[in-house]
Order: sequence, then structure tokens, then C-alpha cells
Amino acid sequence: MQKVDIRKLLKDPSLFKEEAFINGQWIKADSSNMFDVTNPATGDLIGQVANLGPKDAELAILAAEKAFQDWKIKTGKERANIMRKWFDLIIANTQDLATLMTLEQGKPLVESTGEVAY
Repeated sequence: MQKVDIRKLLKDPSLFKEEAFINGQWIKADSSNMFDVTNPATGDLIGQVANLGPKDAELAILAAEKAFQDWKIKTGKERANIMRKWFDLIIANTQDLATLMTLEQGKPLVESTGEVAY
């Protein structure tokens, strides 16, 4: 199995993460365990990601509940602005996101690009 340096394939290497995003932070699993992610089309190792367990899931659930409480008091305009910013970031990073999807899922790049744009 060959290790591929995904960061070299991306315009913005910071988009490639191996940690979990919980409560606004990138964190390692409580157990520090990781698992391999391979490209199913080639068998190449493309990275390792945090292997989250029950403690991590509990943290994520608590963070989601807090985020929901914050979200529900925002006005429609505030929510729309946040969603628009998210959309703009997805569009600005379409190629990198499609590359990541292709490597992780083994699908053709054109299909991944269409899925990101959709």
C-alpha cells in the first residue's frame, strides 16, 4: 500500500484534516486511536482519521445541542448570511473538495465535482 500525500494535490492543503471537528475545534479521538482511509480505486493510503468512541460522541451531542440553542435564536437574515457564506466557501473550494471525494470514494472526478456543485 502506497501513501499518497493529499496535501500536495490541493490548492488549499488546510482543507485536509485527520482530526474530528467537535464544538468548533479539530480534536483527536479521546482514545487517540486512528483508522486508515484508503482510495478504493487504487488501494493507496490517503490518510488516517480519528476513530471516535462513546466519549467523543457524547461531546459531539452536547456541542450539537449548544449549537442548536445558539442557532434557533438567530434571525432569518443572520441564518441566511451564515448559509450564504458556507455556500460561497464550498464554491470557492469546489476543486479541492471534489479531489478529496474522488480519493476517498474512488469515483470519477467529474462526478465528485458535480456532487460538490449540487
